[in-house]
Amino acid sequence: MYQVYIGRQPIYDRNLELYAYELLFRRNDTANLAGDLDDDLATAQVVINAFLEFGLDQIVGQHPAFINLPRKFIVGDIPLPFSKDQVVLEILEDVEVDHQVITAVKKLRADGYTVALDDFVYHSSLRPLVETSQIVKMDLLALPRGAIREHVAELRKFPIKLLAEKVETPEDYDFARELGFDYFQGYFFCRPKVISGNSLPANRLSILRLLAKLQEPHVNIAELAEIVSHDVAISYKLMRSLNSALYQLSKPIDSIHRAIVYLGLQNVKNWVSLIAMADIPDKPQELMVVALTRAKMCEQLSKMTGLPKETHFTVGLFSALDAMMDAPLERIVKALPLSEEIKQALLHQEGPAGEALHCTLAYERGQWEEIRCPEPETGFLTQAYLEAIRWADEVTSKIQA
Repeated sequence: MYQVYIGRQPIYDRNLELYAYELLFRRNDTANLAGDLDDDLATAQVVINAFLEFGLDQIVGQHPAFINLPRKFIVGDIPLPFSKDQVVLEILEDVEVDHQVITAVKKLRADGYTVALDDFVYHSSLRPLVETSQIVKMDLLALPRGAIREHVAELRKFPIKLLAEKVETPEDYDFARELGFDYFQGYFFCRPKVISGNSLPANRLSILRLLAKLQEPHVNIAELAEIVSHDVAISYKLMRSLNSALYQLSKPIDSIHRAIVYLGLQNVKNWVSLIAMADIPDKPQELMVVALTRAKMCEQLSKMTGLPKETHFTVGLFSALDAMMDAPLERIVKALPLSEEIKQALLHQEGPAGEALHCTLAYERGQWEEIRCPEPETGFLTQAYLEAIRWADEVTSKIQA
């Protein structure tokens, strides 16, 4: 038995709409794969197993999937099991570019596949490879800004799309947009872009006040029902979500009060919080998907701590508040009446909920060596992550409609 890790990182277009996901795969160090496969080929074999077992639609929905492939798959020593309609084949920077690779890429193009060059640094000797590809990915941290400008100017001579990866800061994003990059990928999109050092914009401030009211420890059913009822949009979205197929209720919930009684106080607080967060303007919808995926993943990891799953859910959900509010997380946490347990989990990833958040963030970012949470059985993390992204995609479609 071996563990297959599956992560995904969003790729955005110039309108900050979700364009695709890059899939991140890795063997566990304890994997025991038979045969004399080298590491790259063994990893690729695990990728195939994952696709056959889970299905591409369960991981990326209808969006394209960027997949890293080693040389032996590129040149056809092992056939590709992927549909050409929804994958982008990434040629890694360490693949030796020779006549065999160029011929193979031309064949992949002729067969209808989309080909991308990963971590690409342009050189005239690589021109034949650029001419046979459709997307070029450039690592913004790999070269000085002046060199990136020169590479972009050279690459713009070809009919290709440019993708900026390792977009880590607002300055990186602005720089890439200025150069005309078509797509963007990196942690910046899940981190805050602080637009004011002293105050939050009015719309974000009102949402923060609502979140603070929801988190007051002594709020009761009647008070929560009144808070929710005062916002028609939130009330409508809450009732629609609760009466959807997500809960498969035997009879409809027809009042906020009944929803609280049925689901419990903390569950409804979490639902209202995520609906309020989804209403924050000028943010990519995928950011909400990230927050929900973290919340659901943390909730499922609560099975290993024995603590209330609602606490873990809240920690995962609020871990994206800094990016949504454009303010440091420390400042946001200070403004909310959160329990000490949740504060320590969010700010220092301490305690059971904090450890669950640490595990979730490491998995999300493909930092497999940082994953330190115990697993009750082989495959638990992968199954939990796949369930989390499926649930997050479904919930987002309900509350955004």
